[in-house]
Amino acid sequence: MIAKNKIAISILIIWLFNISGILGILSSYSDWFLKLTPLNLLIYLVLIIWNLEHISKKFLIAFSIPFFIGFLTEYLGVNYGLLFGTYSYGENLGIKIWGVPLMICVNWALLTFITADLSRLIHENIIVRSFLGGLLMMILDLIIEVSAPRFDFWQFENNIIPLKNYIAWFVIGSIAHYLYHQISLKTNTKLSIHILVAVTLFFFTFLIF
Repeated sequence: MIAKNKIAISILIIWLFNISGILGILSSYSDWFLKLTPLNLLIYLVLIIWNLEHISKKFLIAFSIPFFIGFLTEYLGVNYGLLFGTYSYGENLGIKIWGVPLMICVNWALLTFITADLSRLIHENIIVRSFLGGLLMMILDLIIEVSAPRFDFWQFENNIIPLKNYIAWFVIGSIAHYLYHQISLKTNTKLSIHILVAVTLFFFTFLIF
């Protein structure tokens, strides 16, 4: 009963923040709401942690894998134009280290968690799951890239997103998934799917408006 209540409360919080964020950004207070983006990502991560059976060293390792893969690849991208193309981050993702916002690394971890749960439902083989996870992350990036400059998240040189950006997301995402699946962390699949749908709906909304 307690676990069901935690899930129900978590889902309510996800959609409350998601819908509030959409309405807020579409309002005249958009600048204020955009600055809360790091808070949104942290809330989603906290909800995933809250619904774990217990927090162990396994979780810390599972979180660290996509977090540090994200940091390393983003560092190479921002400072040397490698992997993704030439781009830079804006101010709405918060504190940066060497040009890389820490929240983008949290985002790498969060997206890995939620897409891994969906890929588990689709296939049992770890290699297939990893490719599916990388594909899902690439599809999400396709949607997010359109709104990123508008939200002052990041921007590519001359506003041209190179094809290698999406290839890199797929390849690096698949590697992150493969390593993540070795840990066998059990997160709540229902919660992950709600977060995935909420994130997709959020950015898809701004493809239209």
